[in-house]
Amino acid sequence: MSWASCRRAFWLAFLSILPPSAIAWNAAGHRISAIIAWQCMDFATRNGVALVLRQHPDFERWQAHGNGSDPDLTAFVEASTWPDDIRHDQRFYTAGVDEPTPTVAGFPDMERRLAWHYVDRPLTLVENRHPSPGRLDQELEKLAATIADRDANSGERAYALPWLIHLVGDAHQPLHVGSRYGADGQGDGGGNRLLVNSPFPSRYASLSLHRYWDDLPGPPWLRGSRLENAAKALMARYPPPVPTGTPPQWLDESWQLAGQHGYPPGMDETPTIDFDYYEITLAIANRRVAEAGYRLAKLLQELCRDH
Repeated sequence: MSWASCRRAFWLAFLSILPPSAIAWNAAGHRISAIIAWQCMDFATRNGVALVLRQHPDFERWQAHGNGSDPDLTAFVEASTWPDDIRHDQRFYTAGVDEPTPTVAGFPDMERRLAWHYVDRPLTLVENRHPSPGRLDQELEKLAATIADRDANSGERAYALPWLIHLVGDAHQPLHVGSRYGADGQGDGGGNRLLVNSPFPSRYASLSLHRYWDDLPGPPWLRGSRLENAAKALMARYPPPVPTGTPPQWLDESWQLAGQHGYPPGMDETPTIDFDYYEITLAIANRRVAEAGYRLAKLLQELCRDH
């Protein structure tokens, strides 16, 4: 048996004994990026970020997850997942699906703004393509402008900051930016409409390609010292990118990665994730989570210092 075959057999055997949650992502990826960003920000930037987040209506709610630790760090980490958390929060509603809910003091409205998380650029030239409602590229620019605006009121900036923290992470996930489109002009929603078979442990009996990517860097309940250790490990493995780049460049990187590695090889109707693809995509996901943290720190240093 070749070395590659031995390595593959070893890892498949190892993965088979892990608990089902061992290779899940979602909230974990955003929290890891937030921890990395916090570690990289200087005192003035941390202070500026903290002053903004203390004005957020959910600041006290976030403290329930802090276990007595630094309240500003707790708020920053919890803010990183807040735009996903509100999908399950009954105070909020989904436009076009739910009736609007009463506006809570401190919020502009209670819309979940699901289209802000992605942009769905086609990976190949498609004629008569159905337009995507995704606004990730536009909202990154608008949110950064709001936070940088010294004339904006504290409520506007406090609402914008968790979104910016979160969307920087989304911009680094390849399938939040690229999608395959068929001859009918319909896209697959960044792999959301493509089911895959995976021999690797998962929280789900069946999962989409998009969820497979979302679930790569760590369990969604990762917190505390385990979260900090995961962030330290990625910082040791992946140094800050030079140059840092700009949000449009980050999106272009994700789009290119989606085209090169986003989809399993072959044209099977329900692709099977093999070890080689898993190894490549896990490394990409971990690197992108780290890059998102470094870049978020740099961006906030430009926008929030002493604000």
